[in-house]
Amino acid sequence: MKEFVVVLIALIINTALFSQESSQWRGKNRDGKYHETALLKKWPEDGPKLLWHFDELGLGHASACVTNEMVYTAGTTSEDGFIIAFDHSGKEVWRITYGKEWMDSYDGNRTTPVVNGGKLYMLSGYGKLVCLDAKTGNEIWNLDLFEKYLGRNTRWGMTENLAIEGDKLFCTVGGEEANVIALNKNTGKLIWECKGLGEKSAYNSPAIIKLSTRTLLITVTESAILGIDIANGKLLWNFTHPNKYSVQANTALFYEGMIYFVNGYGNGGVMLKLSDDGSSISEVWKNSSLDNKMGGVILLDGKIYGSGDYNREWFCLDWKTGEQLYTSKEMKKGNIIFADGMFYCYSQSGNVHLVDPKTENFEPVSSFKVPFGSKQHWAHSVIHNKKLYIRHGGSLMVYSIGE
Repeated sequence: MKEFVVVLIALIINTALFSQESSQWRGKNRDGKYHETALLKKWPEDGPKLLWHFDELGLGHASACVTNEMVYTAGTTSEDGFIIAFDHSGKEVWRITYGKEWMDSYDGNRTTPVVNGGKLYMLSGYGKLVCLDAKTGNEIWNLDLFEKYLGRNTRWGMTENLAIEGDKLFCTVGGEEANVIALNKNTGKLIWECKGLGEKSAYNSPAIIKLSTRTLLITVTESAILGIDIANGKLLWNFTHPNKYSVQANTALFYEGMIYFVNGYGNGGVMLKLSDDGSSISEVWKNSSLDNKMGGVILLDGKIYGSGDYNREWFCLDWKTGEQLYTSKEMKKGNIIFADGMFYCYSQSGNVHLVDPKTENFEPVSSFKVPFGSKQHWAHSVIHNKKLYIRHGGSLMVYSIGE
């Protein structure tokens, strides 16, 4: 009897811990920073040890979504998208097909699964939103956002890594009336809708900013940055920041009352000062040299780091002034994340670079070539429990990067 009770308690604790875990695109705060320690500061000549890889994901750009229990990502087969879960040895635990996926250009999944409160959420390129049990893959609810809220698709398919705060799940469906919506994450029921500016969505993954007086959702539609009160969906302010193709793929960064947002095609970034109560903004500076399109940037010690788009260099800017501190052509453009004092830069040429920010020249300490997969190197890298997760087309690769 005692053994049965011990096992029962262990199961209850395990279930509770599983349901409390969360994992989202670009880390805990969506800022590209992973709070890991004791990571290698230099890799072996041929790169860190490859622990396992899976090469049957089909076409797609979804990154890994990693918890202590599972590794999730999304793939495609024929015209359908699927979500797949692995244990940490690379063994497939479950997979589920969620419906038609984008196959018109730059084919495959556009977004990364999000895990929150024991549930997994995924948005397709055609605006279908599914909620699954993260442990079993069983469907809990689904919605066709275009049909339900008259959303409109974009040129390259719906692309939004969903944000969650409390019981609210947010999505920019791009309708003229229901432009940005908040749903109950447990039921899929509408909590509020915001008209915004009535523009289409723009591949943006929103940020959540917590102030002492209110919490804001910062998202970006075709031509403008929007600040929305998450309590009621009220549009508090907007700031015009368009670019040639209405691609607003980076998540805004917030620090000490300032919001930085950057886009590509030569347009670049803008720094906004947010009022103490979040109800208004004012422009502080603009910089067009760092015109990052979709690789993200890192804020570290008062400096912004990232690669350009039309401007094919890596840049370091001063956070407060926008002054260009230095540039480098050491690497091809790509995405960037940070952990344990080092940058991990995954270039669109297929090389992964380890860079020490203190060198102030973007010269890699170590590098390796991604060995598997095909087509674009666009999926953002992930670090979890001393492992580096790299997605390239149909392949997911997991490397050991601990000391």
